[in-house]
Amino acid sequence: MSTLRGLPEWGRCAVMGVVNVTPDSFSDGGRWFDTTAAVKRGIDLVADGADLVDVGGESTRPGASRVDEEEELRRVVPVVRGLAAEGVTVSVDTMRARVADRAVAAGAVLVNDVSGGLADPAMVPAVAAAGVPFVVMHWRGFSHDMNSRAVYGDVVTEVVGELRDRMDAVVDGGIPPELIVLDPGLGFAKEAAHDLALVARIDALRELGRPLLVAASRKRFLGHVLAGDTRDGLPPRARERDAATAAVSAIAAYEGAWAVRVHEVRATADAVRVARAVGAAR
Repeated sequence: MSTLRGLPEWGRCAVMGVVNVTPDSFSDGGRWFDTTAAVKRGIDLVADGADLVDVGGESTRPGASRVDEEEELRRVVPVVRGLAAEGVTVSVDTMRARVADRAVAAGAVLVNDVSGGLADPAMVPAVAAAGVPFVVMHWRGFSHDMNSRAVYGDVVTEVVGELRDRMDAVVDGGIPPELIVLDPGLGFAKEAAHDLALVARIDALRELGRPLLVAASRKRFLGHVLAGDTRDGLPPRARERDAATAAVSAIAAYEGAWAVRVHEVRATADAVRVARAVGAAR
């Protein structure tokens, strides 16, 4: 019999810090691949203002190949265990039911699946049995060919509709609606214009009636926005997009997002607090 653990709340938009335990992340290129370094990174993110830390062992950047399940387990579980032992609120970023199950056993309190349970048919039953919150992201396919799926007539209407259908399927699979968080999947099977349209219409996504996770951190659409202001007209590198990320965090927080997922948390931690203060004064 499962025990529902509930969705964490902080009285404002939460800041989810990212720890990529991968050698090929688009953002940090393997800086936290070692378990000890990854745990320290998570603790440092909390010190900088993260409310929870999302641990992932498989890159989902465009064009990425899948990692072996045993390797993903080897990367993720010790880091989750180490952070949970330090009192950190931990989520696990995985598309595999077995990894999710082992991570929850090690102390993770939330499962963040970029496929929304589509990549592994065992995921939804596993999360339902665990009784933990589940992030359902808008997803149209694996990283190796997702760019070819970025075809929309009306991206906001289609993403909202596809997320609604997926949410209904997850509920039918046994996960209570109150434990579901939705993520519009910025950068996944989307071009820059699609991502910007979704950020501009967070209100439409909120009409689905579930908490929203907005994960814009360092993504290509921010590089596209900033490219016109660089000397050579090229997009800045991923690690040079943190100020732009904080800007999206402020917008998302002001529009009522439950959490924002970011690689560097200090500026975003400030941004969500300012957004709360402005919202309170509105």
